[in-house]
Amino acid sequence: MIFWEHRANPRRSRELRILAAGFATLAIGCAAVLFRRDLPGAIGSALSNLLVLSGYLLVLRGVAALNGREYRASSIGLLIAMALVWAGWGPQHREFVWSHVSSVPIAIVSALTAWEMLRCDAMKSLQPRRIVVVVAGIHAAIYAARTFVLPGLVAAYGPSIQAVASKITIYEGVLYSVILPMALLKLIRDEAHGQLLRQSQTDYLTGLGNRRWFFEQGALIADRCKGRGPTSVLAFDLDHFKAINDRHGHETGDKVLKSFAQIAQSVLGPDAVLARIGGEEFAALLSGDDALRAKMLAETVARRFAETIPHQSDSTGIRATVSVGLAQFENHAPTLVDRLAAADRALYRAKFMGGNRVELAPADALAS
Repeated sequence: MIFWEHRANPRRSRELRILAAGFATLAIGCAAVLFRRDLPGAIGSALSNLLVLSGYLLVLRGVAALNGREYRASSIGLLIAMALVWAGWGPQHREFVWSHVSSVPIAIVSALTAWEMLRCDAMKSLQPRRIVVVVAGIHAAIYAARTFVLPGLVAAYGPSIQAVASKITIYEGVLYSVILPMALLKLIRDEAHGQLLRQSQTDYLTGLGNRRWFFEQGALIADRCKGRGPTSVLAFDLDHFKAINDRHGHETGDKVLKSFAQIAQSVLGPDAVLARIGGEEFAALLSGDDALRAKMLAETVARRFAETIPHQSDSTGIRATVSVGLAQFENHAPTLVDRLAAADRALYRAKFMGGNRVELAPADALAS
């Protein structure tokens, strides 16, 4: 399933192929364990253990790759170290190495898998990430206990404890091999779904939210602020934008739109719900203290935009300005659609009066 998923998810294709190879190698290693006593000496145990360890290391590399990290050199080094342990101690102490020493690298690799998932910034908001961390963490704890706790229990209570521990390890290993790949698969699918959702709500040119996002996100903010303080809606429209496209070309027009988006974003700040809602039309919802100084912020946007475009190296002769309509509301306000409509009416008045200005919606218009 994980290998098949890489065909539908090109962005994570490499990580999915590494994870698929890891779980496949684990499966081969577990099958080899059934025949480890058929080969002479410690050869069968060593080969099957190194196969299993290779699977764990590939899973670690796949999880780390989700956040752009690699474990190539350390993986090779760990495999070589474990091979040397088998070559040195395996012939005389095969069962001890198999039951206890071989658990050390598995515990380390599983703990690192949990750690890499825990600090994977790209997936911090996704719920399956916690499942991956818990499953890998429990697996690491069990294998650490096989090394550091189990020998003491066997010495105190006899060999029967070893058999019980082996059964626990088998049952937990089955759960690990089922839950972890399914959780990783769900994690990557949730990430892909979230990316598609963001793309559907983002304006491709400016990187701002689009009209749909403005009304969805803005409605949430507006409802949260209802009865708790002022809000302001700004409606922006670039003046004579069609003339800029006709005279200088659409590529230049696109650059002007991007420049305005960057200026508005930097002035209004990260808390503003700012979106491109039409061709050259933008809207912003401000709340709290930003709403109280909305007129000053709007004037700053208009001034910086008018000053910036003519001084850009590739914008010689372009005069670009913006008209702004502002509607301010106290604790109780109408729907976001009505708030934007009030700001739009103020914007039309600013355009009618020559543009490059900020017009405030009158109080009687806000009440209607």
